[in-house]
Amino acid sequence: MSDTPPESAGSPDFDAMTRDIAEVPAVEVIVTVAVNLMSAAAVKLGLTEEGDKHKDLDEARKLVHALAGLLDASATEISSFHAAPLRDGLKSLQLAFREASIVPDEPGQGPGEKYTGAIYG
Repeated sequence: MSDTPPESAGSPDFDAMTRDIAEVPAVEVIVTVAVNLMSAAAVKLGLTEEGDKHKDLDEARKLVHALAGLLDASATEISSFHAAPLRDGLKSLQLAFREASIVPDEPGQGPGEKYTGAIYG
């Protein structure tokens, strides 16, 4: 049996993680999650330097839809200072999805359009 505390043996220190997250404002958590969803969607849309290597439109649809839902749900909680660039990014991803689709969705039926309204490209 070792006298080494679990966190120094490779286990996460959950108490420290909880203290750290407790200090982060909610708007910062929301924006961080949104940026992560945007980044993942861009990769799945093939918009990175590696292009089609990671392209997966089914996965991109899920990520764009989740991003739209998050932004819709948090619209009154985050300022327009934070929301405006996120909405612009979402619209760009929705347009990229429409362009990448072999058979485009009907207007209003694309990913996230349930929350944003129809996107025309």
